[in-house]
Amino acid sequence: MKIFKKFLQILCICVLLGCITLVALYLYVKPDIPSVAVLKDVKLQTPMQVFTRDGALINQFGEKRRIPVKINDVPEQMRYAFLATEDNRFYEHYGIDPIGIVRSALVLISTGEKRQGASTITMQLARNFFLTREKAYIRKVKEIFIALHIEQLLTKDEIFELYLNKIELGNRAFGIGAAAQVYYGKALNELTLAQMAMIAGLPKAPSALNPIRNPERAKARRNVVLGRMLEEGYITQAEYSEATAAPITAKFHGAEIDLYAPYISEMVRAELVAMYGEDQAYNSGIKVYTSVESTVQAAAQQALRKNLYAYDMRHGYRGPEAYLWQHDNEPVPDNDTILTKLKAVNELADLHAAVVVEVQEQAMTVVNKEGEQLSIDWDGLKWARSYITSSRQSFAPKTAADILSPGAQIWYRYDDQGQIMLAQIPEASSALVSLDPKDGRIKAVVGGYSFEQSQYNRAVQAKRQVGSNIKPFIYSAALEHGYSLASIINDAPINHWDKSQGVAWRPKNSPDKYVGPIRVRRALAQSKNVVSVRLLRGVGVEATAEHLLKFGFIPQDIPKNETLALGSASLTPLELARGMSTFANGGNLIEPYFITEIRSNEGEVLFKAQPVVACSDEVRRKNEVLAEFAEFARTDQSISDDFEKQSEIDESLSEEPPKCAPRVISEQNAFLIADAMTSAIWGGGNWQHGNGWNGTGWRATKLKRRDLSGKTGTTNSSVDTWFSGFNKNVMATVWVGFDNPGNALGRTSYNNNLDKSQIFGAESGAKTAQPAWIDYMEVALADEPYAPIEPPEGLESVRIDLQTGLLSHNNDFSSRFEYFMKGTAPTRYAEKKRATIFEAQPQDDKKQETDELFESELF
Repeated sequence: MKIFKKFLQILCICVLLGCITLVALYLYVKPDIPSVAVLKDVKLQTPMQVFTRDGALINQFGEKRRIPVKINDVPEQMRYAFLATEDNRFYEHYGIDPIGIVRSALVLISTGEKRQGASTITMQLARNFFLTREKAYIRKVKEIFIALHIEQLLTKDEIFELYLNKIELGNRAFGIGAAAQVYYGKALNELTLAQMAMIAGLPKAPSALNPIRNPERAKARRNVVLGRMLEEGYITQAEYSEATAAPITAKFHGAEIDLYAPYISEMVRAELVAMYGEDQAYNSGIKVYTSVESTVQAAAQQALRKNLYAYDMRHGYRGPEAYLWQHDNEPVPDNDTILTKLKAVNELADLHAAVVVEVQEQAMTVVNKEGEQLSIDWDGLKWARSYITSSRQSFAPKTAADILSPGAQIWYRYDDQGQIMLAQIPEASSALVSLDPKDGRIKAVVGGYSFEQSQYNRAVQAKRQVGSNIKPFIYSAALEHGYSLASIINDAPINHWDKSQGVAWRPKNSPDKYVGPIRVRRALAQSKNVVSVRLLRGVGVEATAEHLLKFGFIPQDIPKNETLALGSASLTPLELARGMSTFANGGNLIEPYFITEIRSNEGEVLFKAQPVVACSDEVRRKNEVLAEFAEFARTDQSISDDFEKQSEIDESLSEEPPKCAPRVISEQNAFLIADAMTSAIWGGGNWQHGNGWNGTGWRATKLKRRDLSGKTGTTNSSVDTWFSGFNKNVMATVWVGFDNPGNALGRTSYNNNLDKSQIFGAESGAKTAQPAWIDYMEVALADEPYAPIEPPEGLESVRIDLQTGLLSHNNDFSSRFEYFMKGTAPTRYAEKKRATIFEAQPQDDKKQETDELFESELF
């Protein structure tokens, strides 16, 4: 009995000392223990996601990959996998597991090493949120106290959910949602038991047990997890056997991108960082909805690449990237060596690396980096005559051996029909931007061939000379100063002596052909350089430059000399598209925008675009009346006192009127220029009666839409080429050139291996830029109704004589109806004469190619 009492006394003393020790420890570490109340309103670091207007994910930015999941959405077997491995008594203890602590202590006493941490899921959560992974006793003490606090504050399911979303699982994946995507490219409910067990085995050592880097160690750890699940009765023996026999299938998967659009997403990233700072932008789960539409954005990217390939192919093949072996007496590397070389190649855009292993008469066999043998037949090879310079190509090849030999490391791609084509990385650059001219919404933007090759966004950053794309603005100034579309200007050479320079300035048409007196409409459609210069002189350089500034251009980009008439101004594609939109929307200067909405991780709207819109004069008048009415109602006391009248006023003002973009030119001026630009596509006259003519943009007739207006542009020596075109709903501008402004795009000769539809001759806006515009617009307009720009009030339409621009009595091919601002139509009639019948001139392909002619150059 005495011994028993002594034992009780010692036990009580030990308990008391233990309690005192715990209190002392708590008081010691209390200043360093963070408040766990933040867990009630925890915001997990979640990357920023960028979407198209129609909800397709185009990119995400952030240091950590995380896809938060709710506990009820976690498959039961995955929960069991973590519980069996990490803390099987999780739902029974209060944050710390005494049995686990005793077991860990015994291991420490027997081995002298801290092999087992005895950490519960709650303690791991405490460490993940508030502490480090350092193996130190004081850290473990803090971990225990924080875990006890967490258990008082949150339910078990809340703790488990936070743990599953917070835990690090390697390859920058945090949480099981991200791990399922990173390792398997799947959602949680699509994972197999073996894959769930693989993920559940990662918390112990995310790097060392990574199934991508260390598949064997990862497999062993997975089987340990499966064994624990079997022991605890979470799975059957059959399930265990099947899962342990499963192969390792993990490989790296990027974010689940629906449409890769890097240029627009980079614009968003830079904007969000500027708005919110890096930490909030990258880690708070912001969702950004852009203005681009997934279908037309994809079409823009494809059109730009296809067009650059076409340019590159007609200028010739520059040869393979390298030769792995080159001569018959050189040993051929084994298959593993070839594949190793290929796997080290970084592929760009839709180009694939391969090595030529056999050359037949008019075909060749290649091996790609997956080890597949593919055949490139003659249709994919025959374009590849040798490149000499940008303006010279060698003879058309007759056999595959004229192009390549075995050992060549090459690029290949698939064309629109799925045909394998020999390819090369384009050296020329391009940009495409498309707007809704009614409100400035960017529908699509592509800043170059490949974002991986160059992150320079040419659509919004590259200022290049615009060539004849400036002419619609020059002609708009002319209409403001008394000219009309029927005005006759002399299309004849100019020889202007510059006394200060001691030289003569001789601007020329391109080609160097002149037709004498010509109407303004036709001169714009055929891009007559000398007419543009004469109009500039008629208006005055200063007045013309001031008029151009109305379209949002920067003064320093608009030279105040006569070269302005030929396009010496330097603009970005976006600036040009914005200016051109003024003709499409009735004379309003819209503001381009690319973010429509920003939402928080919880769905709260943080930002919503409120663009200014192109308003008609009627809407503007209504807005002015409403504003005056509201001001009158606020200041007139008698109305304020009349409850019924005030209710009527409030009701009339309940609809917020649109914010109107500033009108910079009249509706009439905008319509006349847009209408004249339709002639650049459809031409004029009558081919059957000998007076038909093409505009420079005639290739766009392929779209079979009469509601399109367009303008080509080419600078001196074809350094920069452009095409801009629109209807009432879609505006698009394409630029093609080299990043080095000193490099000319050159010219090509006819390739005997290709069909008659091929493009050849000097590069120009019509040949080099317009094909991409046509391909893009074919998709962008597919679901768009016919949308011509309707003539506004204040115009009149009269029949004029095509030769003189005067009124016409004739109702035949020698006349047409023309629009005039009221009061500016001619009052005299052309001399009545019998119409001359000319022999019909067929509009065959070669004639069209010759008649393209009228493309402008900067001199």
